[in-house]
Amino acid sequence: MSAEQGKHVAIVGATGAVGQEMLDCLEQRNFPISELTLLASARSAGKEISFRGKLIKVKELTHESFEGVEIALFSAGGEFSLKFAPSATAAGAIVIDNSSAFRMDEQVPLVVPEVNPEAVKDCPKGIIANPNCTTIITLMALYPLHKLFGLRSIIASSYQAVSGSGAQGIIELDEQIKVLGDGGEITDEMKKVYPHQIASNVIPQVDAFTENGYTKEELKMLNEGRKILNLPDLRVTCTCVRVPVHRSHSVSVTAQFDRPVDVAAAQAAFADSAGIALKDDIANNVYPVPLDTTLKDDCLVGRIRKDMVFNNALTLWVVGDQVRKGAALNAVQIAELL
Repeated sequence: MSAEQGKHVAIVGATGAVGQEMLDCLEQRNFPISELTLLASARSAGKEISFRGKLIKVKELTHESFEGVEIALFSAGGEFSLKFAPSATAAGAIVIDNSSAFRMDEQVPLVVPEVNPEAVKDCPKGIIANPNCTTIITLMALYPLHKLFGLRSIIASSYQAVSGSGAQGIIELDEQIKVLGDGGEITDEMKKVYPHQIASNVIPQVDAFTENGYTKEELKMLNEGRKILNLPDLRVTCTCVRVPVHRSHSVSVTAQFDRPVDVAAAQAAFADSAGIALKDDIANNVYPVPLDTTLKDDCLVGRIRKDMVFNNALTLWVVGDQVRKGAALNAVQIAELL
């Protein structure tokens, strides 16, 4: 596609980790762009970012930033999405939002391109929502099995990397590792991002707790999973855990289905599935680990086995880079659908 056929694209939150990853995805996938507008807070305005061999100056995000913009990729947090997305759509742009601000809005499609690409066609508000990273990675593994066996319920435990908390999560882990390596102790002053020490530890809390004892992150898999799969009766219980890994989330899933399951058929289903690959050879200790997917587009699935508690159920392990497929890449793929 020539530049004349390309789109005027804006990235809101262009200097953040996901914004930077969006730029990488746009460049690597040769997305057709006629003009690129980079937007961020006043603090970041004036910075220059390289894209396709040219330096582009970051502009301050205002309500007037979207003149002529056709696709606006938002990754600056829910507060900014709620404030500025209406200005973008009023100017004629389609907004693809990475925050949780619009995900459960009935007039906003919630899209994983490998699962429900047709949903982008019904977009009355001009906004399309990117699902939560853990939801995306989990559904990448479950959708091929849902087509085979008919998904009924999910029991999941996530092992979520510190990059899910942004750059500060990575910094906090690295600083604590250094202190422990030098024989020191972690003080309260070193626990700014997480309520407990994250180095050499795991924390069974991602996001804030709700009244029923689940965290907001855990309820996202229930509510978003139902919407994306169009399964209003899907049953989900989930425990989300922060682990001392830099990047890529892992999820242990037990999924129960309507029809009898078969491990070989389940494994074969991934051979023809876009965006996810099978890595499952336990005789040779072959299964996915976070480092396998870091900076990679595809999710990986392995340890597929019949569950020993529930009938018609499979237990499996899925891993994916949550900054990439769990956020930036998924948003760019939605833009490609448009």
